[in-house]
Amino acid sequence: MHLDELRTLLLRHARPDWTTPIDGVLISKVERSDPPSVSMSGTVLAVVAQGSKRLALGERVYDYGAGQYLVTSVDLPVTGHFVGASPEHPAVGFGLTLEPSAVAELLLLAGPGDIPRAGGSALPGIAVNDAPDDLLDAVIRLVRLIDEPRDRAVLAPLVKREILWRLITGEQGGIVRQLGLADSSLSHVARAVRWIREHYTQPFRVEDVARLSGMSVSAFYRNFQVVTAMSPIQFQKQIRLQEARLLLATHPNDVTGVGQRVGYDNSSQFSREYRRQFGAPPSQDAARLRRSARSGEAVGPGEPVGPAKPRRSVQAVRATTAVLP
Repeated sequence: MHLDELRTLLLRHARPDWTTPIDGVLISKVERSDPPSVSMSGTVLAVVAQGSKRLALGERVYDYGAGQYLVTSVDLPVTGHFVGASPEHPAVGFGLTLEPSAVAELLLLAGPGDIPRAGGSALPGIAVNDAPDDLLDAVIRLVRLIDEPRDRAVLAPLVKREILWRLITGEQGGIVRQLGLADSSLSHVARAVRWIREHYTQPFRVEDVARLSGMSVSAFYRNFQVVTAMSPIQFQKQIRLQEARLLLATHPNDVTGVGQRVGYDNSSQFSREYRRQFGAPPSQDAARLRRSARSGEAVGPGEPVGPAKPRRSVQAVRATTAVLP
């Protein structure tokens, strides 16, 4: 019953740009299964009402479909694609941006014994679980507020807090709770993730990044791999290759220069790793990107072009492209 109502509401309110009048809330409707694409996950809750998606983080693969939810507690480079979406049976989902400050506020308000004690070790940055009825009920009430502009400003923040509380106290609550704990292992890893993303063109020593994150080298390396499913060097490579593809979209004739700009001194290594990531060498992929720019089409890694998706904000692109069905 809950899932049927949620699907009906989402289909009615889905927009081409996937945004809604409620801040931080996104609704996705996808009518085809594009090739796998690489993007950043954001820190979000995604609830699937119809269809399914497959998401890969390093060597981990997450499959989630109707009646399930996915949470991400760190902004991670992921590869995802919809499974079996069509105009007759589109993939439909709800997304909510998770703010560390909102998580921290609820943790401070919670009474003794209201939530499990946090463990000392980091947890994976992504988790999938069946959505309980109380979570679906809260999501439905939040989406209903789209039709009630008079009540939105007052009630939407309250319902979003309820959804967050359901997550914090739910089966994957440990992952969400770490998002709001300033001294959690996740917060130390997130500090390193931000540093690598901001300095991805620079070589670094793991020892130095561990010190910046406030952890010993052994603890940092172990926790970083638990959260991101990658080593710090592998994480840097993912960011470099993502940035390289964005640059190639606007500088398709400067493959060597693009490789150097993202931190590759060796053009052969750049080409080899780019092809492994996107299914085609940079020059060939750049030609496809150039053709797609002329025709207004979108390109998937190693695949023919198809109709372009509408432009969206950076946050919306991260949340919808990465995790929403």
